[in-house]
Amino acid sequence: MVDIDTLEKLSLDEGLNFIANQFPGKVVFSTSFGQEDQVITHAIFKNSVAHEPLNIKVFTLDTGRLFQDTYELMDRTRARYRRPIETYFPNTERVQNLVTEKGFNSFYESVENRKECCAIRKIEPLKRALAGAEVWITGLRAEQSDNRNDMKILEWDGGNNVWKYNPLIHWSYEQVLEYIAVNRVPDNPLHRKGFISIGCLPCTRAIEPGEHPRAGRWWWEESKKECGLHQVS
Repeated sequence: MVDIDTLEKLSLDEGLNFIANQFPGKVVFSTSFGQEDQVITHAIFKNSVAHEPLNIKVFTLDTGRLFQDTYELMDRTRARYRRPIETYFPNTERVQNLVTEKGFNSFYESVENRKECCAIRKIEPLKRALAGAEVWITGLRAEQSDNRNDMKILEWDGGNNVWKYNPLIHWSYEQVLEYIAVNRVPDNPLHRKGFISIGCLPCTRAIEPGEHPRAGRWWWEESKKECGLHQVS
């Protein structure tokens, strides 16, 4: 078991190195190509020992409903770092059955329908991506939502049977933006159009000044604004 106090004292680069060395070949990082995830991607791919990349597998989930800007950012990121980013897609049969039975936009009709869509397009592929891993690195930050305020830098995820390492949990949004600017990290142009938290195209809108960053996600419903990837009580 890794001591949380130890991780709290480490920088982003130091923490990633520490986790990669503690769990060799068993650490994965999921990126949605949001700003926080781009910070971690940069740290993983540029942070090396003896000019070798960190032993951390980087992957993404392609739901099939993402913004074109996100796909373009995926390619720009691969071109910048020249490192592999594995892509996981939803199960074709499950998507076909959902669309056949309920149409393409059933998620607008109820929270239950929306969660069903997320389960098919995100959660099932995530479980495949996490198979065999012991540590799952995320870009979660405490100030992103009330649901994440109590999250620790390292916590047990019983649903996925892995340790979840959240190296940016105490970072402010200003720190994220500064890191991106200083390191010239590629990010999504939608962020400058009011899209702070970017998910699937039909489920994301730009936020108004003063709105919470997660207000643009599933804006038509009253919920905890989570898809189920990160369990909340």
